Amino acid sequence: MCGIVGLLLKKPELRSDLGRMMVPMLVGMTERGPDSAGMAVYGAPAADGSLKFSLYSGAGRFDWAALEAAARQVLAGVALEAIANHAVLETSEPVARVKAWLRSSFPELSLLAVGRAIDLYKDVGAPAEIAARYDFARLSGTHLVGHTRMATESAVTPAHAHPFTAGEDFCLVHNGSLSNPGSVRRRLQLQGIPFDTDNDTEAACRFIEYRMREGDDLQAALRHGFDELDGFYTFLMGTRDELAIVRDAFSCKPAIVAETDDYVAISSEFRSLARLPGIRHASLFEPKPEEIYVWRA
Repeated sequence: MCGIVGLLLKKPELRSDLGRMMVPMLVGMTERGPDSAGMAVYGAPAADGSLKFSLYSGAGRFDWAALEAAARQVLAGVALEAIANHAVLETSEPVARVKAWLRSSFPELSLLAVGRAIDLYKDVGAPAEIAARYDFARLSGTHLVGHTRMATESAVTPAHAHPFTAGEDFCLVHNGSLSNPGSVRRRLQLQGIPFDTDNDTEAACRFIEYRMREGDDLQAALRHGFDELDGFYTFLMGTRDELAIVRDAFSCKPAIVAETDDYVAISSEFRSLARLPGIRHASLFEPKPEEIYVWRA
């Protein structure tokens, strides 16, 4: 049992309030996920030709200033923003070169996400603690995807926390359980796709991103998922300019959508939506089984 939350703001003048609006939604899912929490935010894009790399340093203190200084010696177009044990490194260097440099120079760091627009934060602990640790209320952007996790099938670690990412600017969170993640993982590994964890959600994330890399758009990739991913699930996904939700054919995992002229908000339960402005006048509905819902930022 986990909690999922998503928010897309339709009006540019509201985007500075994205994090402030989301924090009560995330904290509202604490009882569904007290073990860890995370958030993927789609905000101001990196400079032309650059990408952002979301980094996690673990529980100990880390000298981010030393990393920035080292990066400026070997990478082009470097900028770095750090808070607590997370940082977002921006550079115009190719992805493969940045990953190789991080592995060789700072092997203690974990790379959480790569993309032009995505910043990703996740950690273990109660959602309210994590929201305060990284000051989620300060975050701005067009849309975001969040998750609170109750660990039932894998370890309570930042690596196993959601959101999961693959490729660039794609993330996925999951409430439910897949029955065939092992077979999906093995097929993708034969295609040269590496895995970081044994979490079933990672298998779904990498499968959908693989289908998009093969030429599918998000909706086509999800339709392939109906055939290949077996189990009970609600998937909430973000791309650079989309927010999407889909449920399996049985739809036993809860989800509710609230839409107004200002926003689209998604949660596992209404209580996470109750404090949103204008919620009394929102259009509320439960996503239908195997129907794909996509909103563009």
